[in-house]
Order: sequence, then structure tokens, then C-alpha cells
Amino acid sequence: MFVSKLNQFIGHIATRTGVSRDQARQGLGIVLNAADRQGSAFAEQIFERVVGARDLATECGSSMGAATSVIARLIEQTPGGRTAVATQMIRALQVAGFGNAAIGDLLPAMSDFARTKLAMKSGLHIGDVFGAGLYQPRERSAA
Repeated sequence: MFVSKLNQFIGHIATRTGVSRDQARQGLGIVLNAADRQGSAFAEQIFERVVGARDLATECGSSMGAATSVIARLIEQTPGGRTAVATQMIRALQVAGFGNAAIGDLLPAMSDFARTKLAMKSGLHIGDVFGAGLYQPRERSAA
């Protein structure tokens, strides 16, 4: 019997976080939507490797009223916008039935699946979701 990578991913999250499969599906979509809105390379890699992941992220974003326009998404990548996206993501996870412990277990569960089942080299932490890798500090020079 064939089980899609998306269904495997959802099952892995449900097992690791202790939430139902429906909640795990929502949680995965919520985090991927937030990561996509932040221009995360991690989200792009997931979308390339897991058929249906982008659709799930879009569906969850639509249900929680996430921004969709190009301008709104650019604004969401500013420091204030990043804070708003993070707050909306946590609130949406809570509405989906994730408690504090399950929220804390979600990103490590996603990272573990990405490494072991999708052959991704980088892990997932909150910085990956919110595009921390995009930040390039300025070089300092002596005065």
C-alpha cells in the first residue's frame, strides 16, 4: 500500500506531538504557511519534496486569514511583520488544539522528518521558519 510523503509527515507529527492526525495536518499547514510567508528556504525545500505540502499551506493560510498579496507578504518580512506572523502562527496552532507542549514539540518533529525522510541537511528551528538565514549582518569596522 502506498502512503504519500505528506501522510507520512502528518503521521510523524501526530506521533511526536501527541495530537490527532487532523490537528497534525493543520499544524503542519500552519507552520509551512508562516514559513512560506517569510520566504523560508526550508518551506521551499519541503514544497519541492512533498507533493501537496504547498496546497496544505495555502489551505491553512486561507482558513486563518493569512495575507496573500505580494505587498502584504513583503511587509510581513519586515521586523514588525515577522512578529505579526509569529503571533498569528502561535494563535492558529492554539486554535487547532495544540497546547504549549505540543507547540514545543512541533518544530523538532518537522525537523526530524525532514532530515530522516526527506534527506534535508538543515534542521528546522524557529529561525528557519522566519527566514533568519536571510539576515546578513553588516561588517564592522574600527572607528
